[in-house]
Amino acid sequence: MTRSEMYSRLQAHSGKWDMIVAGGGATGAGVAIDAATRGYEVLLLEQSDFGKGTSSRSTKLVHGGVRYLEQGNISLVMEALKERGLLFQNAPHLVHDLTFVVPNYVWWEAPFYGLGLKLYDLLAGKYGFGSSKILSKEETLERLPTLNAEGLRGGVVYSDGQFDDSRLLIHMVATAFQHGATLLNYVRVTEVTKDAQGFVDGVVARDVESGEEIRAEAKVVVNATGAFSDDVRRQADPDARPMIAPSQGIHLVFDRSFLPGGSAIMVPHTSDGRVMFAIPWHNHTLVGTTDTPVASAVLEPSAMEQEVDFILDTAASYLAKKPARGDVLSVFAGIRPLVRSQDIGNTAALSRDHTIHIDRTGLLTVCGGKWTTYRRMAEDCVNQAATLAQLPDSPCRTHHLKIHGYHPAAKEFGELAVYGCDAPEVQALMRGDPGLAEPLDGALPIVGAEVVWAARNEMARTVEDVLARRTRALFLNSRAAIAMAPRVAELMAGELRRGTDWEVEQVTAFREVARNYVLG
Repeated sequence: MTRSEMYSRLQAHSGKWDMIVAGGGATGAGVAIDAATRGYEVLLLEQSDFGKGTSSRSTKLVHGGVRYLEQGNISLVMEALKERGLLFQNAPHLVHDLTFVVPNYVWWEAPFYGLGLKLYDLLAGKYGFGSSKILSKEETLERLPTLNAEGLRGGVVYSDGQFDDSRLLIHMVATAFQHGATLLNYVRVTEVTKDAQGFVDGVVARDVESGEEIRAEAKVVVNATGAFSDDVRRQADPDARPMIAPSQGIHLVFDRSFLPGGSAIMVPHTSDGRVMFAIPWHNHTLVGTTDTPVASAVLEPSAMEQEVDFILDTAASYLAKKPARGDVLSVFAGIRPLVRSQDIGNTAALSRDHTIHIDRTGLLTVCGGKWTTYRRMAEDCVNQAATLAQLPDSPCRTHHLKIHGYHPAAKEFGELAVYGCDAPEVQALMRGDPGLAEPLDGALPIVGAEVVWAARNEMARTVEDVLARRTRALFLNSRAAIAMAPRVAELMAGELRRGTDWEVEQVTAFREVARNYVLG
């Protein structure tokens, strides 16, 4: 899967595409998979790298959404629990179960949350990951030895899902590619074109790398640009009313000592109305998230000081080892594309249900939802798009479609488990050149072979693509990632046939981006 191969497909295509998808995050890639497996001709265009926005900045959970039970949104919980189960079946190399503990410090919490989590188990049905149960104080501390024991009465334990978001996304892109879709990163849609009757009939786009203009016609255009959905809608209709109420969430990453066991912590209520999680992830501890309304979406959002303080203060209430600013290895922010309500108040209360909207120009926008339900969002979207474009009837085929990399026992590959069935080929690169088996930095287990693989097979075009999304170095330890950048640039230059000037430019650009992830 290379960019040159994608361009070959683009140039070889004649006539109208059945579907053009703007946006290369979870929703857009999901739509491309669904449409391609139905036999439709699909072109996907992403303005930056796949998953650069929201889809690489999640809490790394595949979950039903315990908090939506309290809101009474039973249908959303049931849908998400089913999708969680399907994702676990279809991508076991990237999705696994994780034990969560809800610590109880007030007498009524154990029966209250215990009852709610029993309902959660019941709703999961055959897609359940395990039964919840009430724990004593001693059992709670056995699972969470670094939990604050003062005033602790016990806890409730339940199971949910965890994943690596951007690794799953790149495997989804590969899945769509294998089923015939054409997908290009670093191609920005600059105009939505319309026919003589004023209906959308294609796009004009610009290749960010070459500056080349691309014109493509389609029977239907799908806007799956998440937090940027309103920008694309205004290209088709300048008077389009806003649909998105963007909200920012941040996460702090610490070393494993803050959560050394295999269990995660779930705090059901924080002062801003959100759930807070502290979870083990890639041998680190990830804590988040906040919910702060923002005026507009940007590709590289920055954490606000009050958000950082909020997470540190909240985490300090639950952890015996109280985290401080100096303990933060990385901080990352993401924008949630929440669907706007008529009376916007606290964004934590806005619906996470997805919305499919068809503008008067015929532009179809799919937005809202969450990572766990991307497959169902895509199914609904393609159903609507096929009807709108009068495409031949073809049923959805993604319920049991294995995602690229599928491997039922990927753990045997150790640190390379996230590559699934591709792991042996990465190992072969290491055997062929022992230098590629060396860690790029002592703080993380990432090796040179992963850089070569990303540039050669996963459409990585920049140092940031590799260190932020093909590997997770920037999200795990920002300073270590900065130290890796020169070697990554050198390896990529060899693969992409770039010169030393390109290497210098890439290292400089990466350091500028990485400043956002370093907590000063």
